[in-house]
Amino acid sequence: MLLARSRLGLLLLGALLTLLLYLWLPAARRSRPDEGKRAGNGTVRAGMAAGKPPVFYREAPAAAVRSGRPDVLFLHGQAFTSKTWEALGTLALLAGEGYRAVAIDLPGYGDSPPVEQALTAQGRSAFLDHVLQELGMQRPVLISPSMSGRFALPFLMAHRDRLAGFVPIAPVGTKDFTAEQYRGVQTPTLILYGDRDTGLAPQALQNLQHLPKHRVAVLSGAGHACYLDKPEDFHQALLGFLRQLK
Repeated sequence: MLLARSRLGLLLLGALLTLLLYLWLPAARRSRPDEGKRAGNGTVRAGMAAGKPPVFYREAPAAAVRSGRPDVLFLHGQAFTSKTWEALGTLALLAGEGYRAVAIDLPGYGDSPPVEQALTAQGRSAFLDHVLQELGMQRPVLISPSMSGRFALPFLMAHRDRLAGFVPIAPVGTKDFTAEQYRGVQTPTLILYGDRDTGLAPQALQNLQHLPKHRVAVLSGAGHACYLDKPEDFHQALLGFLRQLK
């Protein structure tokens, strides 16, 4: 008799615990934030831009894009992808400051397929034109580190009025254009590099300094990928430049 009562008690206790667990789980689910809506806390959404060629992008939507603040488009270097700018916190930081910040995977990198269009300077310029149209970006600031100069510089020369600003970070390809061509570009420019980059940075500076509306920011103790070596200094320099644009 005593054994039967003990078993009944255990069964009742188990049923009670099951009921409590059943009631608690929905409440726990309701209390969790919706990860897809946490842009203010650094959530970055990813997708594939429509059209041909398809382009993979990451974007940290600003909770409220502030009036007069340009969109910002990030390219990447040879060893990197759009993920770099997400991992560094750059996209979320700019979104928090009221900017629409987007990073793309260039053709053949990350999740963007390779395209024949990228084989020529004219094709690479047309590719960026396609990106701006598909993403609905009008007169953005273009951030171009290292290898991405092969895309950014031809676009700058062909569509200088399409950019609100230009931030070359020791890009390749600067010697492909003449001093006269650079002097014809009126786009506000921040030439940014690390003082330990003794390869591309000096050559890029020598050519880019012919841009009439340029300023220079040197990150002390940083190498070629200066934004990785000194992220806080990089962000400070970038935001300072963006805030001065009209």
